Amino acid sequence: MDFQKFVDNYKTMTCILSVQRKEDGSCGTICIVAANAAYIASIENPIHKASSHMLKNQFVPNCEYTEYIPKDLNFEDLCYRAAILCQPQNTYIHPERYPFWLNIFVVPLISDDPNIGYCAYTQEINETVNTEHLTNLSADTLSAVVKTCIKLHGKNDIYSNFKDVVEDIREICNSNHCCVLLIDHKTRSCHVLAEAIREGSGLLPMDTYLDGAFYDIACSWKDTIAGSECIIIKDANDMEELKRRNPVWHDSLVGAGAKSIVLFPLKYSGKTLGYIWAINFDTENTVKIKETLGLSTFFMASTISNHLLVEQLKIMSTIDELTGIQNRNAMNSYLDSEVRDLWNKEAMGVVYIDINGLKYINDNEGHNAGDMLIKNAAAFLNKVCHECRVFRAGGDEFIIIARNMNEDKFEELIRKLKINCYENDGTDFAVGGCHSYQESDMREAMHIADEKMYFDKENYYIKFPERRR
Repeated sequence: MDFQKFVDNYKTMTCILSVQRKEDGSCGTICIVAANAAYIASIENPIHKASSHMLKNQFVPNCEYTEYIPKDLNFEDLCYRAAILCQPQNTYIHPERYPFWLNIFVVPLISDDPNIGYCAYTQEINETVNTEHLTNLSADTLSAVVKTCIKLHGKNDIYSNFKDVVEDIREICNSNHCCVLLIDHKTRSCHVLAEAIREGSGLLPMDTYLDGAFYDIACSWKDTIAGSECIIIKDANDMEELKRRNPVWHDSLVGAGAKSIVLFPLKYSGKTLGYIWAINFDTENTVKIKETLGLSTFFMASTISNHLLVEQLKIMSTIDELTGIQNRNAMNSYLDSEVRDLWNKEAMGVVYIDINGLKYINDNEGHNAGDMLIKNAAAFLNKVCHECRVFRAGGDEFIIIARNMNEDKFEELIRKLKINCYENDGTDFAVGGCHSYQESDMREAMHIADEKMYFDKENYYIKFPERRR
């Protein structure tokens, strides 16, 4: 067959690939035998900037594909199935190395050599995701994905929802272990959102491995995927490639009892939120597993992103940005939902605290020094009042709610705050408190504590008039 004449009949990017079958039946060398003008232009004169990052920008017929892009196990599996197994392939993917989607068709061609197969490879580029292509899957795969979408919103608890989804995916993959792991780059940590383990598999829960070093392993997965959309390790040959790319992760997997793994990033708006994987899966069902996970992760990442956004908004609305302790919003919610009805039913007290001399520090040493004073005060209060709830009510004012604390212990807390505050880099507090045994109405008790605090502050400024606001 005249391969060049064949591909020249195509307007879309098309090439002919030769695929070697090794003696053990596995995939060997893959070469680009011939390519049409559109395909050659994608290498030599790319329109897209990301495409210009080719390993080689001069097309030469019969060269290995790794002359142009890094070794890609998913690409090799696709070509092997078409050229050697004579199974036509169609996939719609968004490889990490490109800022666009690829709609790929691979068709087997006739070969006279039993150890070399050929296939026609055609691809079109979509700048944005085409949902019609994304859902061009088998009825079984679409049914599984729809089931996943429904379960993602089945309950109000995201952890329960993902637990159900992960168990379903484990069963689809017929794997020993399936897990969704989220990555927090700010804290350099990972945590398990959900996992499912086959009973009797001998595999341990993921938390067993989440020590301080695992964050670095998780961060290495992006390079291990090497610009592809995922990584699939099916057999010993693939494991050797994984060992070459990422020996630390390889050893960790082998030590945990993994013989095969499929791992997908969970990406939303270009940001990797975490990963989902299945260990020791049914390698005979790789295509369906890849399709199911590829589409499912599209919806899972969106759900996770929304959850993280809501959690971040909750934190922003309840946590003081400067000190990291709870703010007035959190205090009001806590008083309304938990404390108000219990004020007359259990021993508790309220303490008002104000930092003395903050304006003096701001005027003489600058506002950065004043902010540090507030941060140190919050840290000190958290340490001394570890049995209580500490809130920054605003400015240099803090409120402490002491629950299940009798009056004697409460008065001891007040004395400790007044006497020991100088341990906190000389910070001086104005302190006022009121216990529930002293006042039956909570609002009145808070008013009394506030008045006592201002009385204490006035005494401070009588002693140090130069530091008066």
